[in-house]
This record gives sequence, structure tokens and C-alpha cells, in this order.
Amino acid sequence: MEKPAQRPKTPDAAVLQTVERALAELRRGATIVLHDWSGQGALVQAAEQASAEGLADLAALTGTEAMLLLTARRAQALGMPEAKGLIASGGVLALAVEDREAERIRALADPTATQVAVGRSRRVVTAPAGLDVAAVELAKLARLLPAALLAPLPGTPVQSPRAWADARDLMAVTAANVAEYRFAAARNLTSVAEAAVPLADAEDARIVAFRPDDGGTEHLAIIIGDPKPEDPLLLRLHSECFTGDLLSSLRCDCGEQLRGAIQAIAADGAGILLYLAQEGRGIGLVNKLRAYTLQDLGADTLDANEQLGFDADERVYLPAAQMLHRLGFRRVRLLTNNPQKVAALSRFGIAIEERVAHSFPSNGHNEAYLATKAERFGHLF
Repeated sequence: MEKPAQRPKTPDAAVLQTVERALAELRRGATIVLHDWSGQGALVQAAEQASAEGLADLAALTGTEAMLLLTARRAQALGMPEAKGLIASGGVLALAVEDREAERIRALADPTATQVAVGRSRRVVTAPAGLDVAAVELAKLARLLPAALLAPLPGTPVQSPRAWADARDLMAVTAANVAEYRFAAARNLTSVAEAAVPLADAEDARIVAFRPDDGGTEHLAIIIGDPKPEDPLLLRLHSECFTGDLLSSLRCDCGEQLRGAIQAIAADGAGILLYLAQEGRGIGLVNKLRAYTLQDLGADTLDANEQLGFDADERVYLPAAQMLHRLGFRRVRLLTNNPQKVAALSRFGIAIEERVAHSFPSNGHNEAYLATKAERFGHLF
């Protein structure tokens, strides 16, 4: 029987496939090879998956001890003065791992874990340039804590890090592909399904699902009424919030923003709500729960994200712009109080003709959260 024809792989598709396989390996606690085109290579594991067996494997394969890579934000939260000069550049701090104590490594990566005395036996070392940042980015993309274990390959630069990996049945990925991953996924959104879905507050609604080429979670366009591409589109960008949207959590105002936006668009006659798969300002649900733990200990939402090692906001709005382009809209009236959304869409070729205010009163549980958004994120209320 003749095999069905397959769509030729684009350069973006090759990037996505390679990185996605590496992410799956990291999430299950396995080791991957990260390399550049100069022959520089290293073994990488996710720090939050650190184990005595994994550390022993790194040492056996490379003949050296691993180093722990932390974002400058996380290192600063740990009180390390070396982090100060790395904050602005988004740099990474590398610490020697000399004792193979997996629990201490996990605690250094996770502020919600048992507290550790970071000043003892913690020596700053030099990590392979470029590979250090890429290793931490891989952990972020895998929706893990932004920290990684890295052990340089023996005798690097080597002639072929990929051949070295193949000989040991390890997944290999390049730093360049890691850097390109987020944008490659956003550039290749494909509409995969569409259906009418009458909503309680907008009966004339339909949902279009857009899937990224990496096979990741779909972004959704909730189209209300019959918006015309020639008119400025009333638009809401809404990042998914499992706790707020589905469970009606009182810790945030996300559920009210979602339902309020649908009501506002329906009252206006037509518009679109883009429901973006970017939980917790892009850090993922598990890390958002960790951030909640830190907030319960006194941190605000911005400090909690940074204590985990993330930037204050990790969201990328290129997928939203791509969805609008594919739906035929270039001019919008944006329902938001977040100036970053206005700036982001403008960078991606969407004309913001009006910012429409979109806020809700506090509920007795989220006063501090709303105050932080106004005072530290610059939200307009």
C-alpha cells in the first residue's frame, strides 16, 4: 500500500521537533546533550529533578562534577552578591556541585523547598558561554523551575557533539534551536477546529482553535457576533488561569476579567477574546502554585515570580498577533489595563486605536494582588 504523502518539514518544524523532544526528556528526569556549532557541548538535567543517580551519571559520562545553573533573579533571592551584575542582562550564575547532595540542589532551585545554607560550599564557577542560558531556557520551556545541572562534555570542543550523543543514545539539541523555539512555535499556528459555542453572556459565539507546530496546547479565539475586518476590533487578550477562570479563585481577578470581557464584547455587538495558553504570566500552573506558597509567606506576586527565578512576566504575545493576522484583523480597540499588552501587539504589526479600560473591584482576598499590579506592573485602573 502506498504511504500517504507527508508535508515537507520546514526549518521551523525541525526546530520545534528537536526542542520538543528535549523538553520531554527533561520533564521525565533524563539527561540531554546541549551543544553549539563550534563543538562546545554539555550534558544537561533539570535541577528540580536532581537525584543521586542522575548526578552520578553526569560524572560517569563526563569525568567531571556538574555545575548548578541559576537565573540571576534566583541567585539574588538567595542573597548571592555575584548576581547583581547579571540581572539586567538576564544572565545565569553557575555554582560548583561538589557534594552530590540532590536534596540541596533541589532546595537551591526551589524556594518553597527546605531552606539551605547557601553560603557553605557554594563556589561560583564559569559555565560554557551560551550553553548556560540555553540550559535554563530549556527548563523554563519544559514548565519546570528555571534551573539546570550542566556538565561539559570531555575534551570539548569535540568534532561532533551530536555523534557523541548518538553513540550513547542521548537526545541532542542546539542552543540556537532553543533560542528560536518560542518564535518558531508562534509563527506556525494552524487553525485546527471551529464550532459555534453559545455562551451564557454571548449566545452568538464561536470558538476557533489554533495549534502551534510543536503540538503544544492550543490557543483559542472566542469570536462574538460578526466582527468586520475593516472596523477596529474590540479585543481582549486573556491568559488562561485555571484557578481563576475555572475554579473562581478569589486570589486574582482573572475570572471576573474573562467573564466581564465576554459581556462587554457582547454588549458592543461584536469582537474577539483571545484565550492564550500562558498560565501564571507564562510560568505554568505548577510554578504558579509555588508562587502562591511564597505569597502566603509574605511576598507579592512579582517578588514571588522572581524568587522562583523567573522574570516578573514571561508571557509572549506573538501568538496573539499571529491569530489576529490569520483571522484578518489589523486594527483593534484593546480591552486592557496592562500597557505591556499595548506595546507588545504594536510591535507585531497590530494597530491599537484605543485602550478600553477593563478593571473590577477587589473581593476581600485580592486587594494586595491588585495593588501590586498597579504599583509594580504599571497597570492602569
